[in-house]
Amino acid sequence: MELGLLLKPEEGSISHRVQRLAKYRFLKKQSDLLLNADDLDAMWVCLRENCVIDDATGAEKMNYEDFCHIASVCTEQIGPKCRRFFSPSNFMKFEKDESGRIAILPFYLYVMRTVSLTQARIDMSELDEDSDGFLQPHEMEAYIRGLIPNLAQLRDMPAAFVQMYCRIAAHKFFFFCDPNRRGKACIKKVLLSNCLQELMELHQETEEEVTDTEQAENWFSLTSAQRICDMFLALDKDMNGTLSKQELKEYADGTLTEIFIERVFDEHVRRGKSGAGNNREMDFESFLDFVLALENKDTPEGLTYLFRCLDLQGRGFLTTADIHSLFRDVHQKWIEGGNYELCIEDVRDEIWDMVKPVDPLRISLADLLSCKQGGTVASMLIDVRGFWAHDNRENLLQEEEEPEEE
Repeated sequence: MELGLLLKPEEGSISHRVQRLAKYRFLKKQSDLLLNADDLDAMWVCLRENCVIDDATGAEKMNYEDFCHIASVCTEQIGPKCRRFFSPSNFMKFEKDESGRIAILPFYLYVMRTVSLTQARIDMSELDEDSDGFLQPHEMEAYIRGLIPNLAQLRDMPAAFVQMYCRIAAHKFFFFCDPNRRGKACIKKVLLSNCLQELMELHQETEEEVTDTEQAENWFSLTSAQRICDMFLALDKDMNGTLSKQELKEYADGTLTEIFIERVFDEHVRRGKSGAGNNREMDFESFLDFVLALENKDTPEGLTYLFRCLDLQGRGFLTTADIHSLFRDVHQKWIEGGNYELCIEDVRDEIWDMVKPVDPLRISLADLLSCKQGGTVASMLIDVRGFWAHDNRENLLQEEEEPEEE
């Protein structure tokens, strides 16, 4: 009998309908307790009307007495639902000046962020069909689809592109919040991830002209999503919806090494029903993982993806022989590009000096993560352009520091 209570109610059964209704009522109650846009505006007015101006900096601040007074005014004008933000412990979270005052802006931004994250938690929970605290890909896509009308930089998106955009955007959440590739992203991880913050940044109106390059830096921008699609279509020469090894070699103007492309297919491309080995091709989902890893090499998730490719023997570490084998292709492309001759052993020694592995004879993923230069090391071993950037880092830094001539 106790086991029966743990079983999930059947779809459409009375138990299932009761469970869904209880969940709906609970989430509705939680949503009603949240501050809405008008409430937030009213709170900002209360803060500004009851604060003091710092004579030295001109910043708007409040001491604890002001804080308590504003709490009373807000409660009277907005209602008791704002009282939770005016607790003594919340006041103590913020930096204080010599007079014990805190700035009102950081406090207000904290309130906004708390409300935003709580609303996101409620919205995601409503879409969580299994009520297990995880979202499946179609549920995450539905969440993103619901946000689009409220995001200034996305609301004018062509209707025909919405489904593809949601697919691309959702994939980043799973890349960072589903490390074991179970097809389920933990809602708590999603809320704490930088991904959600990046997505929410698109609610700001772009008053200043923003270049395509700047737009492309945010994975969730419309420009970035279109770039990913265009890139895939350009590589898919035979237009069969997947990429062969030969087609993927043209990625990034062909600067990636052949051994790296081979290893990507070995480690990260699923075997199709029609065959294996050389017949395997990369689908769009695997391509998104590939691009995310290369564009986020310095993150644990990106570096973990790349390390599996670098680990030629699958032993969990790299030896000097592995480094030699990996860099041999980079060296060949380097020479073909008309660059000066270099010694592979010198590069190998430089990498060892950069990483400083715990075991002097092998480099582990933990070593690459702890040295804070893992992304650079990976670039040097898989991409001739990445090695060039490292080799010319001093000149590149100098160019960045030099002011532009008017």
